[in-house]
Amino acid sequence: MKTLILTTAALALTAGMALAQQTVRMGTEGAYPPYNFINDAGEIDGFERELGDELCTRAGLTCEWVKNDWDSIIPNLVSGNYDTIVAGMSITDERDEVIDFTQDYYPPTASAYVALSDGVDVMSAVVAAQTGTIQAGHVAESGATLVEFATPEETIAAVRNGEADAVLADRDYLVPIVEESGGELTFIGDPVPLGGGVGMGLRESDTELRDTFDAAITSMKEDGTLNELLKKWFGEDTQTY
Repeated sequence: MKTLILTTAALALTAGMALAQQTVRMGTEGAYPPYNFINDAGEIDGFERELGDELCTRAGLTCEWVKNDWDSIIPNLVSGNYDTIVAGMSITDERDEVIDFTQDYYPPTASAYVALSDGVDVMSAVVAAQTGTIQAGHVAESGATLVEFATPEETIAAVRNGEADAVLADRDYLVPIVEESGGELTFIGDPVPLGGGVGMGLRESDTELRDTFDAAITSMKEDGTLNELLKKWFGEDTQTY
């Protein structure tokens, strides 16, 4: 038994050293503030950049960031263009059939509808959503007419230029846009709970890397650091752990 335990420990140490010696490529969209965005210096920034850097530090990993469009973010992970997805991706059963997820690092939160007026019936209206999102799937099943766009900015523009009556997206993404619109845009209806929280996506074969990031996320939850980041980027009223 002692030999087995020592062998297991040695294997774990060897595996950890192997991970530490490789560069882990962190894939993100860079177009979904405050989760992730490109700052004025042309660098990836936001909640997930700060979170990801801290997770890599705690795990003893060398990490670099890779920007990728949302509509191909899962295929390019699977094909090996990067090693993780850290891009505001909600954990869903459908996605979990293709890739693996860590535990959530952002609690399940609500999506919301935004329009130019509060008189829009979102169950029968033309509603914009970003392609490949849980919001697009919800609209498609709701009875409304779905129009999909490659980027979140295009969904907002569609409402402003009359291509769509409303947009459905993460409420946290929409709040600053509505606040900065000067009354042009408004929330309509009740918040819509979707998804199982936001987690880090990985290839199903990368169980060791998943477990390594899971341990780092757990440590951030336990010492309160993750809650501090959530409040920093999403406000004091955001959901925390």
